[in-house]
Amino acid sequence: MRSPKGFAALDGVWLEERPLQRQALDGMRGSYYNHGMSIESALQGLRLEPRLMRNVVHWVYLAPRPAQHGPFPDGLDDRLRIALGARGLEALYTHQTLAVTAALRGEHVAVVTPAASGKTLCYNLPVLQRLLADPGARALFLYPTKALAQDQRAELNDLIQALGIPLPCGVYDGDTPSSQRGRIRDAARIVLSNPDMLHAGILPQHTRWATFFANLRAVVIDEMHVYRGVFGSHVANVLRRLRRICRFYGSDPQFILASATIANPDELAERLVEAPVTVIGPEQDGAPQGEKHVLFYNPPLLDPALGIRRSSSLEAAGLAAHFLEHDVQTIIFARTRLTTELILSHLRETEPGRDPAESHDRHQPSAIRHQPLNRKWTTSPSWTR
Repeated sequence: MRSPKGFAALDGVWLEERPLQRQALDGMRGSYYNHGMSIESALQGLRLEPRLMRNVVHWVYLAPRPAQHGPFPDGLDDRLRIALGARGLEALYTHQTLAVTAALRGEHVAVVTPAASGKTLCYNLPVLQRLLADPGARALFLYPTKALAQDQRAELNDLIQALGIPLPCGVYDGDTPSSQRGRIRDAARIVLSNPDMLHAGILPQHTRWATFFANLRAVVIDEMHVYRGVFGSHVANVLRRLRRICRFYGSDPQFILASATIANPDELAERLVEAPVTVIGPEQDGAPQGEKHVLFYNPPLLDPALGIRRSSSLEAAGLAAHFLEHDVQTIIFARTRLTTELILSHLRETEPGRDPAESHDRHQPSAIRHQPLNRKWTTSPSWTR
């Protein structure tokens, strides 16, 4: 079997292979597998495989699209322009320009564009602009998971470091040591947290946070699409309490929301913040996109009378194996860690010509090797304090 360059299965957990000794496997490979294998040959092999193709109910090809750029908004602080230039950013994508411009006008903004389109800059720039203009201003960033807050703090610190101006920011969640909480509460210009901690650990202690709430100028809500249904109604109530406390201390913060593409972003955003929101939608996205093949795959029927189909986890493992055979780095998304581990086990067990112990050694969940301070992995689709 052709050795894959990489494999990952994600539900808050990356699963990746260890380095392979390729030379020892050359004699085991058929003439069909060669070093030129790629995603194109994998897709062609899929088209020629009746067992798989009979389950593909729809196949869509999306052509690549170049980036569409816009100018820096008028009024953007020169220090931010210089900091962006130092990081190699000489222009913004069109949706970033529109979002930052609307935010600088003081509007509540919801940015709803695909993943990896640069939504972080859409709220980092106007928030930093506000903090640079007002030395006493504060900002609150809310994320659904602690791991995401840690990641975004690193991104934010990089931009602040490029500015060369001290703007302390800190993560305030259930893992924050008690010895650091007071310092973050009193000194941090930007506090990164999650709705649960806001509800249980910040709002009930609002007298201790009086200075923060009195100077709160911006609230960022990332991953807005998570806050739907009953869970979303709870978060909306927490945000209502937040606004009420801000009014008590004399502030009226601006809300900037970011979301994956959803059907009704304006309705969801306005229900969360209970105010008109300017939506920057996917049709205004200026980020570049590579070519994509989107396949709708339906597991085969095992019992047509009862409508019982083969396990989607087993089918996912089979599809992953197909791409791995063609040397394509592959990621599997699963809802739970248990499903992730089952898929991984199935891939290890079905790998032909491989000693099970060696296969087990090649594919290890790297999350087990991560230290808590480096990455707070979440293994549940729900957020946690």
